[in-house]
Amino acid sequence: MAQIPLRPVGAAREHVTDDATFGKERDKLHALERRVLDGRQKVHAGWGEKYVARVHDDGKLTARERLARIADEGSEVFEVGTFVNEGEKFGKLESPGAGVITAFVRIEGRWCIVIANDNTVASGAWWPQTPEKIQRAQTMALRLRLPAIYLVDCSGLFLPEQSRSFSGGRGAGHIFKMNSKLSAEGVPQLAGVFGDCIAGGGYMPIISDRVYMTEQAYMVIAGAALIKGAKSQQISSLDIGGPEVHAHLSGCADERVPDDETLLRCLRAEVAQLPSSAADYYRGSAFGGSRGAPPTFSPLELAGLLPTDHREAYDALQVIARLCDHSLFWEVMEDRGREMICGVGRVGGLWAGFVMNRQGLIDSNGQQRPGGSLYREGIAKVAAFSRACNTDGLPILWLQDISGFDIGAEAEAQGLLGYGSSLIHTNSNNQTPMFTVLLRKASGAGYYAMAGLPYDPVVQLSTSLSRLSVMEGRTLAIATFNTKLDDNFEIVTQDPDERAALAEKMKAVEARIEQDMDPFEAARRMNTDEIVRLEELRPWLETLVECAYQSTGYRTVRNPRIWSLHDVALLAERDDATESVEADAESAEGVTTLLSPMTGRLALRVKKGDRVGRGQRVAVLRILGRAYFVTAPSAGQVREVVIGHAEYGKAFLVLEAAVDDARHDDGTSELTGNTFASPMSGRFYLRPSPDDDAFVKAGDRVSAGDAVGLLEIMKTFNRVRFEGASATIKRVLVEDGADVDEGQALFELE
Repeated sequence: MAQIPLRPVGAAREHVTDDATFGKERDKLHALERRVLDGRQKVHAGWGEKYVARVHDDGKLTARERLARIADEGSEVFEVGTFVNEGEKFGKLESPGAGVITAFVRIEGRWCIVIANDNTVASGAWWPQTPEKIQRAQTMALRLRLPAIYLVDCSGLFLPEQSRSFSGGRGAGHIFKMNSKLSAEGVPQLAGVFGDCIAGGGYMPIISDRVYMTEQAYMVIAGAALIKGAKSQQISSLDIGGPEVHAHLSGCADERVPDDETLLRCLRAEVAQLPSSAADYYRGSAFGGSRGAPPTFSPLELAGLLPTDHREAYDALQVIARLCDHSLFWEVMEDRGREMICGVGRVGGLWAGFVMNRQGLIDSNGQQRPGGSLYREGIAKVAAFSRACNTDGLPILWLQDISGFDIGAEAEAQGLLGYGSSLIHTNSNNQTPMFTVLLRKASGAGYYAMAGLPYDPVVQLSTSLSRLSVMEGRTLAIATFNTKLDDNFEIVTQDPDERAALAEKMKAVEARIEQDMDPFEAARRMNTDEIVRLEELRPWLETLVECAYQSTGYRTVRNPRIWSLHDVALLAERDDATESVEADAESAEGVTTLLSPMTGRLALRVKKGDRVGRGQRVAVLRILGRAYFVTAPSAGQVREVVIGHAEYGKAFLVLEAAVDDARHDDGTSELTGNTFASPMSGRFYLRPSPDDDAFVKAGDRVSAGDAVGLLEIMKTFNRVRFEGASATIKRVLVEDGADVDEGQALFELE
């Protein structure tokens, strides 16, 4: 039996970031997320109380009241497309949410897609992008085989804008094609007609398996006004196509009911007759058939752990730890393509695959490189993982924070185009449900490769931090005016007027691109499905993963014992080691000597001059046919290696602590104490932003893990954290924004 080697990941918040930084980032994010809450409130209000009162005066419920009554009591409704047409003007009118509500709704214990015309917005008319929004929801129902519920109260096309919603490949008529495709695939469709159902809207319910009409409802190809104009007949729409006609004469409706409340109860009763969800079956006995367990570390902490500055790095595993049940995770192929995290965890008691960009500085095959980009080995790793998840039937959660593909002569020589094409081919043909979250950056071809919207994830979510673009504004401005810049991207001309004019043009380009990257702009154009707050991410993922397991028989779902992921993990394991042991150590005067914890044949994985982190695998030890990873108990730089047969207690590696390395001295005679050095070359900033106080100053006491500055490497900001025993900053040795070399002293300590 193949066991799933789940391991605890993450750490308590206070061990990840200090209180001040956490609070500051949380406050910044909440300010940004205020726009999400305000925008939702505006959409939920429709055209306002006047139009709500008009609906009530007609003896009907509003669309949102219908939605609340059809949902299971106490369950949460997950809307998609909330911000479609946000801020768009049609003459003097707006169409909040494009005049239609589309949502994942739990009804009688089964997740359904509900599509409800907002009868407080132009009597539920179809605006530009309304058809596309409806079709997007129908596609979600089709991909997940979820029942589609239509709550129809639609006056037809908003005629002044008919040219933008009638024709075209995704015009209003495509809704009826989607009705047909859902029917052909056996996806249940139920329709309730509550009022107007005119012209194209009249076709929408007909293909449904059940059609209910209230006494106020009618379905007509042409309403009374049009017939009066065309044929001079005095007749009402109810006379033409009311329940008397369609429930008793034409057969286009199955049942007539007196009012909205009755119709909604009937729809719930219909859903209750459908097969129950298979999610509990796939949860198995691990959680006793329950809906899983919350993460060990609160998902609410994501609001302060994810930096609002997209250039600043963070520990990606801390995010996963706040999304997986019990914060348990199996990272697959963790020693390959270190810039990417691929692994499996439970979400709400159900298995899901995770793909996420690791941030910060990555140790990959002895090389330090910035995360957030795709390199050759990482691309191959993700492609293999994606194929395995598809074979095993695991839904894949793509957590994007990506700058793009690696570029340059080496990248082209390594065939990144070919490896990238392999990944794109894989994701283009996957049958398993994929869900994509744009955490922060979603740039260039990396956005495509990680299952961006063009590669048909069932749902793509954005956050208030999302930045969707080919390239960043500053980068594009440099590319646009490259011929007028030097090798450091500084303006060449010395003429003050020319410099000012060019700087203004570059600033304008950067500002325009920044505006285009606004997640609300993407949501308005339907380039993303929904904007969610970070604290809502875990409930959203629970819902989506459960939806992926609700229906059976349309895709493969393998028993975990025979996952192909086990094969991939085994073949990718370096040196066939599976277990880790920590080396023994002796320390004196800033030098740590690592001692072999057992007797056997030792193969080093580091060389002289390499920097080693605590817990890093520095060697493989073979004993009687078994292999073990040997991990370092502390951080430092390799000063000496001892090669040969390893005996218990024998030295095999000598590390120098960064705070006591003589070569970190900046050469000044005044430097007398220990120093703390830069881990890599880059630009070092003493403060988080120009208007903020410095992280630390002379006289401050620092402890292991405290942030002491930012190191900018390839336009990515990485927090530099203090290592070693507590110390006091005696002197700051560099200027804010200074370029520093690897090993250069940053602070003198005492």
